[in-house]
Amino acid sequence: MSTRARALGARIARVRFLLWRRKDPAELERLRRLDVNRRGRIGAGRVLDLVEAETAGLKSFLVVYSYEVAGVTYEAAQDVSALPEIAAIAHLASGSTASVKFDPKRPGNSIIACEEWSGLENREQGIGNREKQFPLGSGHEGDINPKSKI
Repeated sequence: MSTRARALGARIARVRFLLWRRKDPAELERLRRLDVNRRGRIGAGRVLDLVEAETAGLKSFLVVYSYEVAGVTYEAAQDVSALPEIAAIAHLASGSTASVKFDPKRPGNSIIACEEWSGLENREQGIGNREKQFPLGSGHEGDINPKSKI
């Protein structure tokens, strides 16, 4: 086998590997959300609006929110179409406060919800994240740290 044939074979194998390994945009966004959830810090934010957009026949729900980090106000939008339970309650959250997770190294990289966490409060059930984390009657309703008793 000639060196040209080997080089061509190696190039074809590399291209096939790169195409096989490539992730679609939805998977990249899911991984970004989970990464921010894993390493993010929680801050207070406000839900500004819920925008329903339709592109190429697909309906998407964007939650527009703002938050402040180190004196800088950020405004962001997150597509919650891949998170149906969040999309269902997002219309109730417009104008209310919410928790936002942001990357401490890049504060502009933030989420308001992901597969494992939500900063939105479920007003239909009257249960928000704090009540899920510290159930009513547990003695920790007002605590930030459940071990601290002030």
